[in-house]
Amino acid sequence: MRLPIYQVDAFTDRVFAGNPAAVVPLESWLPDAQLQAIAAENNLAETAFFIRSGTEFELRWFTPAVEVELCGHATLATAFVISTILEPGRARMDFATRQAGTLMVTRDGDRYTLDFPNRPPQPAESPDPTLLAALGGPTPVAILGGRDYLVVYESADAVRALTPDMALLSTLDKWAVCVTAPGDDGVDFVSRLFAPAQGIPEDPVTGSTHCMLTPYWAERLGKTVLKARQVSARGGELLCELAGDRVKIGGQAVLYLEGTILV
Repeated sequence: MRLPIYQVDAFTDRVFAGNPAAVVPLESWLPDAQLQAIAAENNLAETAFFIRSGTEFELRWFTPAVEVELCGHATLATAFVISTILEPGRARMDFATRQAGTLMVTRDGDRYTLDFPNRPPQPAESPDPTLLAALGGPTPVAILGGRDYLVVYESADAVRALTPDMALLSTLDKWAVCVTAPGDDGVDFVSRLFAPAQGIPEDPVTGSTHCMLTPYWAERLGKTVLKARQVSARGGELLCELAGDRVKIGGQAVLYLEGTILV
């Protein structure tokens, strides 16, 4: 079987930056084991698979190790492939997902805006005692939680300097660990994300975590529109907006690879 594949760098306007995602259009769903095997072979943070369903699309995402319930950068990458290659000029795409409901993506020129659920973090009453040992670095100012731990530091430099113990992080009781701090150099906040237990030691740019970061920083800074930067080695830029029970996450994308896989 021959399947088309695209690799897109998301949340950036240039190749070799942002977060790379593979996008594989399908005519119908393949067995889950085969989808997982393709994602493992791609060895990217996420591979997105989608099929057309009427005027919408059904969308699923896989890391090299597991299927995930919500992914931002691979949704942006999928919208980019549809609106620039498969249906050039399409300005709106609705994606039906298995656990996150329907996600809408709109395109305005070279900017895409994801409409995602608002997931404000809650205080972590009894965080895993391994957490701080795994992260190292200075004592954080706050530890909150949702799907992921949210660990807040005083400065962007502290976030950049962290060198976590990935073996310890992989034993934690949350899906991932997000670290964040007030921004510098023209952005409102910075972040990094580590998810070694899911096959992603450090995610270059994580759209889904901004469902938690946006409400936190909107309340703390007293503003609803925020500029964000994920300060991984590749780096990425996001424009976030708190809109009631939704979070809008904007960014750009660029095509790196187009080809065919044989399965």
